[in-house]
Amino acid sequence: MSVGLLALLDDVVALTKVAAASLDDVAALTAKAGTKAAGVVIDDAAVTPRYVVGFTPDRELPIVWRIARGSIFNKIVILLPIALLLQAFAPWAITPLLLVGGLYLAYEGAEKVFEMIVPHEAHGHDAGAEPVPTDAATFENERVASAIRTDFILSAEIMAITLASLDAASIWLQAIIMALVAIGITAAVYGAVALIVKADDAGLALAQRGTGPLAAFGRGLVRGMPVFLKTLAMVGTAAMVWVGGGIIVHSLAAYGYEGPEHWIHDLAVGAGEAAPAVAGAVEWIVTAVGSGLLGLVVGFALIPIVGNVVVPLMSTFKRSRSTAKNV
Repeated sequence: MSVGLLALLDDVVALTKVAAASLDDVAALTAKAGTKAAGVVIDDAAVTPRYVVGFTPDRELPIVWRIARGSIFNKIVILLPIALLLQAFAPWAITPLLLVGGLYLAYEGAEKVFEMIVPHEAHGHDAGAEPVPTDAATFENERVASAIRTDFILSAEIMAITLASLDAASIWLQAIIMALVAIGITAAVYGAVALIVKADDAGLALAQRGTGPLAAFGRGLVRGMPVFLKTLAMVGTAAMVWVGGGIIVHSLAAYGYEGPEHWIHDLAVGAGEAAPAVAGAVEWIVTAVGSGLLGLVVGFALIPIVGNVVVPLMSTFKRSRSTAKNV
């Protein structure tokens, strides 16, 4: 009896060691995958706050929560199983899907830039896409839906980067790590967004109830947050163009059109060699700017295509669906 018990305890200890090693592997691989996706995470955090600008303070956190739930749904319910299935059965489909996502981000970012330059023309080119919302609830729903659509593209890039760093892992380990990365990144991004959008309310409370330096800090927050949010919205727009351009560049290289990628790389390396003390930072900046410029050019080229082809087709499709429902 005692021998059997000791053998059982030995087995338990051995299984515990295996489980601990597996947990260590999961933690290490999760950290590695999350680090590789950090660039897109920054873009996600910069893009999201612009969808909350313009709402009353009582609706800001609920809107952030709605977008966060949509982001988790995007990552875990839709993208994670699709990514694993595509890698297993149709790896050739991943690149074109990412390319479509890159084109979408480039178009969205370029449209925002176009709207800043010529607002009347920008509003006019897609006037037939959707009716103008007439009440606050409809406006909020449309803004949340737009944020979740944009998040879907950024989340797809995050999940693709995560999956690419897990080539040697089993499918179950890949699924676990991708889920952990999805939850961790979503919590970090939308936690930061919630802090950003409520910072002015916190500043107002400090200004009213605090004294001395705390009150002065609160007044500074109240005065500074509108400017900060507008700046962050601009950064978010630039991030959409940058990420979209980067996806387009890498997708083209995967199809054998390596010219843009080589040109940006060579330019970045040359700039880095000119400033060896900060070569890494300079190369990153030049790469981001090069990808952003390409994304902006592609996005501007897509604006008339969307306005003259995609929007009319969508309008026709929606009218057809509406007519079919009424019959």
